[in-house]
Amino acid sequence: MAKQPEPRYMGGQAVMEGVMMRGADAWAVAVRTPEDGIEVVVHDAPRWSERYRRIPLVRGITALAESLSLGFRALAWSANRQVPEDEQLPSGAMGWAMGGALVVFTALFILLPALAARGLDRFVDGSGVGFHVAEGTLRLALFVGYIVAISRMADIRRVFEYHGAEHKAIAAYENGTELTPEAAQRFTTQHVRCGTNFLLTVMVVTILVYSLFGRPDWVMLVASRVVLIPVIAGLSFEVIRFAARHMDRRWIRVLVRPGLALQRLTTREPSDDQVEVALAALRAVLTAEQLAEVEARAASGTVVTRPALGTA
Repeated sequence: MAKQPEPRYMGGQAVMEGVMMRGADAWAVAVRTPEDGIEVVVHDAPRWSERYRRIPLVRGITALAESLSLGFRALAWSANRQVPEDEQLPSGAMGWAMGGALVVFTALFILLPALAARGLDRFVDGSGVGFHVAEGTLRLALFVGYIVAISRMADIRRVFEYHGAEHKAIAAYENGTELTPEAAQRFTTQHVRCGTNFLLTVMVVTILVYSLFGRPDWVMLVASRVVLIPVIAGLSFEVIRFAARHMDRRWIRVLVRPGLALQRLTTREPSDDQVEVALAALRAVLTAEQLAEVEARAASGTVVTRPALGTA
């Protein structure tokens, strides 16, 4: 029997009052407008990272850089759709804001736990293992605490609801069901390729990578945490990629459970209107062949079961 080709999985993220989706040839953002309509914008998908797709580690770094770029553009566009034109932020200002957010993220979740753990010298063993475990534990606790804190904000809760809508829309597509709010709502808000899973994987990989450097002095501590960010991102990408392709193995399903559980903090059950927006973004990035296959589902009622491996 000929080997079945691996399906083209969809990717995306929640934005302000909407969802961004990335397909094979295009990426699109759909938002619910203040007038209660759905506005969709479609762009050609960037291709520069494709040249590195066969190079382990490098493909993860380039894919992440490309995804961050699209994510920032989608977030900026969606935010500006929610305010009058004279109140919209120029692209330059949004770019500076996003750059500042990355700096804060690095300082808060990469450097601060390392410096805090370094200050606990008297309480951890001298081999360095205890130091890296303490650092990783502090990083994870800080991350979870941050998610819990921001989830109390009304605007963030709305984003988390659209995050759930994105997962449901992708699951509906990858499991071969009709692309309707009713069909998508049957799926959960959890998904193995979610960015939350990726961040949790990063937390674990940092412990393993940083442990190779023993217990460094202050200068090496800060330098290694910053310089090794791309390496850790590349390794984490490979872990998620492997898990997504082997979800039929029980031990893989067991390993991804913590990441799926953590998604209970970053997703909420969406309304049908929110799922409708996610499906609009999804349909906008489907190729003509994919659209034809989707339309055939409604006519035949056939369900093609695939692993629900969407992304956030």
